[in-house]
Amino acid sequence: MGRIAANLFTTLDGSAERPDRWHFPYFDDAMGQAVDRHTSRCDAYLMGRVLYEQWAQYWPANEEDDFRLFINPVRKYVLSSTLGEATWEGTTVLRSLDDVRRVREETDGTIGMSGSLTTVRSLLGAGLLDELDLLVDPVVVSGERRWTDELDRVPLELVSSEALPAGALHLVYRPVPA
Repeated sequence: MGRIAANLFTTLDGSAERPDRWHFPYFDDAMGQAVDRHTSRCDAYLMGRVLYEQWAQYWPANEEDDFRLFINPVRKYVLSSTLGEATWEGTTVLRSLDDVRRVREETDGTIGMSGSLTTVRSLLGAGLLDELDLLVDPVVVSGERRWTDELDRVPLELVSSEALPAGALHLVYRPVPA
C-alpha cells in the first residue's frame, strides 16, 4: 500500500490560500532542498480541481523551470466531482475519496501533493493522509483561507523539525492512529 504525503506552504496563522503573495521572501536554497526531497520520493501526484486547472495550463508548456521535469511525466491524479475530463497527459480523474483510497491501496510508494487545501482537509478527515509536510513562513496573513479551516480535531505527531536560514520552519507531522 502506498502513502499520501502533502507539502504545504503556510504562515504562522495557518494561512495557505495565496502563497504567491507572501511566501517568496522566505524561499531560500534550504527550502528548495526541502521541496526537492518531497518531490524526489513521489511516484505519483494528487491535486484538487483548482490546482489541477492552474497547473495543467502552466506546466506542459513550461520549458524553463526544473519542476517541469518532475511534474509533466509523473502519474497525476485529480480529485474532483465536477471536472469533465483531464487533458494533461498522465492524469486520471478520481471522483471520490473511495477512489483515492483505492489508488492509495494499489500504489507502491508515495503519492505526493502540494496546495489543494480542500483536498488536504478531506484526506485528513477521512484518515487518508499519511504525512503533512509544512513549510511555515514567519508571517501572519489574516484574511486568507487556512489549511485548518473546517477541519475537525486531528491529532498529529511531530516527526521532524528544522529551522531554515530565512526564518521559516520545516515541520513534518503524521496523523496519530485512532
